[in-house]
Amino acid sequence: MPHLLHLDSSVQEDRSVSRRLTARAADRWRAAHPAGTATYRDLFADPLPHLDPRTSATLSATLIDEVKAADTVILGLPLYNFGPPSTVKAWVDHIVAVGLSVDENTGAGLLGDTDLVAIETRGGGYGPGTPREGWDHAQSWLTHGVSLTGLQPRFVVVELTMAETNPAMADLRGPAAQSLADGQEQIDRLWEPR
Repeated sequence: MPHLLHLDSSVQEDRSVSRRLTARAADRWRAAHPAGTATYRDLFADPLPHLDPRTSATLSATLIDEVKAADTVILGLPLYNFGPPSTVKAWVDHIVAVGLSVDENTGAGLLGDTDLVAIETRGGGYGPGTPREGWDHAQSWLTHGVSLTGLQPRFVVVELTMAETNPAMADLRGPAAQSLADGQEQIDRLWEPR
């Protein structure tokens, strides 16, 4: 039976664009997998502790088992200060574990059968030609951070999410709306029959 692991991390709670988009993605996944089941984890409401050699082994095993049980992981990835939320970093730190998610003899990743969809939201503009092009470190970090496990994230990126509420960005509301619409369309196509 197909299984989804849905992870949110935004501190914005009800005002969060990434949470709305991950909810949309989870709804589309359920529509494509009507017999499927899901596990939800809110990394903001219930943050994971940093790695601790005395207590991490059990928690890491639990978190890795959640990924192994899932056919798909949907991860909400808002960009904070040019990188991922610290709660997502803690989650990655826990799921990269030799012997659990990385074969201790060959170094091969053991989570490669799971589809990881990262829905990244950026308050500003970081695309080609913008003043902050190249300042988004969340996407490259996540790709490299989980690579040892065999996970290969695919990204849906929506930017300029602060344009609606930041008066200084009022002239970017049109491009922001287009970025949101493009992201929603990309989400809606994620689990179309191929």
